[in-house]
Amino acid sequence: MHLRRGARGAPLLDDGPRRRAEYSYDASNYRVSPSAVAFPRDVDEVAAIVTACVGDSVPITSRGGGTSMAGNAVGTGVVIDFSRYMNRVLDIDVENSTATVQPGIVLTDLQAAVAAASDGRLTFAPDPSSKSRATVGGAIGNDACGNHSVRYGRTSDHVLALHLVTTDGYRLIATRTGLHAADPDDVRAVAQAAAISDAMRELTDEYLAQFRVELGRIPRQVSGYHLANLLPENGFDVARALVGSEGTCAVIVAAKVALVPVPPAAMLLSLGYRDVVDAARDVMTILEYEPAAVEGIDAAIVETMRFRRGDDSVVGLPEGQAWLYVDLDGPDPEEVRAKGAELLDRLRGAGRLVDGRVVHDAAERASLWRVREDGAGLASRLAGGGESWPGWEDSAVAPDRLADYLVELRVLLDEFGLTGVMYGHFGAGCMHVRIDFDQRTEEGREVMAAFLDRAARLCVQFGGSVSGEHGDGRARSQVLPLMYSPSVMSAFAKFKQLWDPQALLNPGSIVDPAPTMADLALAHTDNRDWSTTFDLGSGHGVAPLLHAAQGCVGVGRCRSSSGGVMCPSFRATRDEKDSTRGRARVLQEMIRNAPTVEAGWRSDEVRESLDLCLSCKACSTDCPTGVDMATYKSEFFDHYYRRRRRPMSHYSLGWLPVWAKIAGWTAPLVNRLARSAIAPTGMRLAGLTTERTLPDFASRRRLRAELRPSEPNPDAVLLVDTFTAAFRPHVAGAAQRVLADAGRRVECRTDACCGLTWISTGQLRRARKVLQKTVERLDDGGTAPIIVIEPSCAAALRKDLPELVHSAAARRVAERIRSFSAAIGELTASGWQPSVPLPERVTVQTHCHEYATFGNTTQRRALAGIGVIEVAEATGCCGVAGNFGFEADHYGLSMQVAEQGLAPALRDGPPDSTVLADGFSCRMQVDQLGRESLHLAELLDPDRQEDQP
Repeated sequence: MHLRRGARGAPLLDDGPRRRAEYSYDASNYRVSPSAVAFPRDVDEVAAIVTACVGDSVPITSRGGGTSMAGNAVGTGVVIDFSRYMNRVLDIDVENSTATVQPGIVLTDLQAAVAAASDGRLTFAPDPSSKSRATVGGAIGNDACGNHSVRYGRTSDHVLALHLVTTDGYRLIATRTGLHAADPDDVRAVAQAAAISDAMRELTDEYLAQFRVELGRIPRQVSGYHLANLLPENGFDVARALVGSEGTCAVIVAAKVALVPVPPAAMLLSLGYRDVVDAARDVMTILEYEPAAVEGIDAAIVETMRFRRGDDSVVGLPEGQAWLYVDLDGPDPEEVRAKGAELLDRLRGAGRLVDGRVVHDAAERASLWRVREDGAGLASRLAGGGESWPGWEDSAVAPDRLADYLVELRVLLDEFGLTGVMYGHFGAGCMHVRIDFDQRTEEGREVMAAFLDRAARLCVQFGGSVSGEHGDGRARSQVLPLMYSPSVMSAFAKFKQLWDPQALLNPGSIVDPAPTMADLALAHTDNRDWSTTFDLGSGHGVAPLLHAAQGCVGVGRCRSSSGGVMCPSFRATRDEKDSTRGRARVLQEMIRNAPTVEAGWRSDEVRESLDLCLSCKACSTDCPTGVDMATYKSEFFDHYYRRRRRPMSHYSLGWLPVWAKIAGWTAPLVNRLARSAIAPTGMRLAGLTTERTLPDFASRRRLRAELRPSEPNPDAVLLVDTFTAAFRPHVAGAAQRVLADAGRRVECRTDACCGLTWISTGQLRRARKVLQKTVERLDDGGTAPIIVIEPSCAAALRKDLPELVHSAAARRVAERIRSFSAAIGELTASGWQPSVPLPERVTVQTHCHEYATFGNTTQRRALAGIGVIEVAEATGCCGVAGNFGFEADHYGLSMQVAEQGLAPALRDGPPDSTVLADGFSCRMQVDQLGRESLHLAELLDPDRQEDQP
């Protein structure tokens, strides 16, 4: 195609191999490589792209967040990503409760903008579990629904108008009453709107009876085109007829949507059952109380959440093996409470409810909804090591038939020897079932194909829809003839043809479908030996590295703009390249396509993809499937740089423990040189930014002066890490005094290193040698906790140590490791309280590695235990992330990352608020932002003067 740059001079198409790898996948089972990816900035650029593609007969796939589970966001030809630039709110009309937006805006961003404009009185109702990264355009494409669809229905119920670019490049507007040209003076567009309108009316007249009988029968009948909206009694609603068309008819460039009031009062009921069938049998009783949501999950998802993020990641669940969340709301709080109490009484009387409770605490409510929203990812890689996949994850029946449908579906699963993890929108009759299909073997794929056919027939037998909100895509379009008559299938084909006569828009979905079992990503199995230094676990019949990379199933939590920490680089750049998902996809393509293993490890595409990864490890816990990109980056760099010259920062910062030891003997001289006129030149030669001030090295004498002699028969080991010993030995002294104040007999160790700097720069041979020595020194036969002052070092010893040193001794040492704040939490739980007065309010920056390895509530639990009343958390990565923020090429991004949480927290909080930053890198970023901070040990130091912060 002769199209590379838009009117603004920016490239419109990217056809590089790395970019195509990132967009070869969505959240489905499929892999389809595009020829190029486009990032339009406005409607003019969209029209130019469409015109060029159609002129060269190149297929077009519109894409938002890329979270489709049916394969309707991948395709050959050009993929148009609207999320990167066309993501703005164009207008919010509070008086008339409408908003006009570009298709790439994320649903939660739209909801936040509406809340701000309406003082919290209005919202955009559709709230699928992927709402933190799914876009309005994607929701329109699939007719997404969400957790509160019992009250608010589908996206089609909220779309008032769609702004379109047709395959001829004309701009039309579809409304609730017809279709017209965006510009009434554009004669050709006016003519096309009239021609398409006439054709749609003729189509409706021809299939009037079939539309009335077969379409719109149940609340979640999303499969196929929604042509019942064209019926006379429905007002010739072209806008709603196009919702759910999966980008197969026109390219959506803007949408006008309706907003709904936010109810003044709401409450959440958490209901426990023996299994999902019992839960489903109570749905009709619950619906009598007009709930806003009736959502369900099973025990496997809850177990995986606790395995991935700790026991306290799920709180508020009553006893049971399956649970329903019931949202009740209304204008009056007393009426809502009374309704909830009455409903609980009725459910207890019915005999199926094991236990139920009202969830009053806001943190508990957030915890429960997080489990439900991460259901797809959590079900993909279960705590027990099993895998499950989409394919039959979106069937829907009438709610009064749901329980019987689930009984028969479980019988069918048993017949095929399959296991399904069940969750979904019980109140709407829509089930998301992820199944342990074996897509890697021919035999497994044959079983999958046979099951999908039988499952579709079963769903139709129950009067259901094979898709309830995810769309048909590549996964289910082939079975639509089982659900619809030949007449309706003919009508679908004619509808598609009148909009897209060349069949270039998202080909393979709904009409003329691609075979369901074609283009499966897992069908290609690489059996080569991709040996790794890290223990990456079982490979399920494939190389552990490939299995680890395939842990990314595309749900896109790493693309969210709020909640959690992952992924700081994507939040800064908004580029798929810099998301955990994008990196995982490029790794998958490396393993798939590399001519040899050695050539794969030398991939410049992977090196580029990993360049802006901060190695914060947040993905290892925030990602529902536990993708640990920091580990994969370290492993890749270890291979990539073998027998190659590394970046200078890998020597200057990667070998910091060695330089710090040397500097400890000559600290005054080193510090004078670091402040001298030659320092900037030296920093540049070392690959470091000159925008930061290097910290002063402490002398070894100072460290000895800070520490008291170790006590006999210790019941706690205090490990003084490299960062603490070299740059803040006073924290070591404070930590020792705090533990002594808590009644612990403390042994101080300064002779062990966690190897973190070598790990993060991918120098794993050296890291392993260092860690082997550490194990020899710390595995002394004791069981006393080893408390590490620097949280990143604690995390390395807890997680990386047993993955790099494969011995029982390494596992024993790792089990004893505690971060300092985790140790304080244990001490306060056993009854200890600090002996110094504490501030009522603190601002805390939790180190990402501590967040990922010891749990995201570790700091908060410690502070609550010592009686700090008000804690403002600077949620997110600080941006320094070890060596990353000190490297010259990464300084700018590190400061952008700081703006995601830390910098606003410091600006918005009281200027006299105490700032806690246990991580040394976090402390350096706080310094860079013009504030001072303390380690928790300094705050609790019994020798601290009362007038100190």
